[in-house]
Amino acid sequence: MMQQLVLGSTSPFRKALLEKLGIPFCTDTPNTNEARQPGESPTDLVLRLAEAKAREVAGRHPAAMIIGSDQVACVDGEILGKPGNRENAIAQLTAAAGKTVTFYTGLCLYNSANEQTQTGVEPFTVHFRNLTPGQIERYVDLEQPFNCAGSFKSEGFGITLFSALEGRDPNSLIGLPLILLVEMLADQGITLP
Repeated sequence: MMQQLVLGSTSPFRKALLEKLGIPFCTDTPNTNEARQPGESPTDLVLRLAEAKAREVAGRHPAAMIIGSDQVACVDGEILGKPGNRENAIAQLTAAAGKTVTFYTGLCLYNSANEQTQTGVEPFTVHFRNLTPGQIERYVDLEQPFNCAGSFKSEGFGITLFSALEGRDPNSLIGLPLILLVEMLADQGITLP
């Protein structure tokens, strides 16, 4: 019998991705401060937050397998988080237009029964097309990507913003690297077909 699997996330996109694996799970909302620490690199940030989310949720789910994930986007060495509003989303997309943006998605699988922790970061690179202010504003008004790192939803109309995508797992761009997760689950004795 498999341990209870818990996704520590409020993201409907992460939930939809995990449903692809066809295994039962529940979700729980992590209450984690997502502020970046001084001098923290993008990979250190997403690793720390993914693990913090998993451990916080684990307190309510003893003897469960907890999944925590976090994502940031980086352009020109700057971390782009969730924009929160239209003005910030337009500014982020304006900064990304015509450039290469790397997304770092941190993943943690925490076994609350034995406190074993597995973590990893899955990078994914997006090449943005040159975009006009009108294209950016239309996109932001259509998708309203205010709660998405980097201000776009690749699973929606956001795909029109790119000229190329590079990475091992396109699911990581949406926020949950399934290939890495399947590897971690296998390490815990949970094999999928």
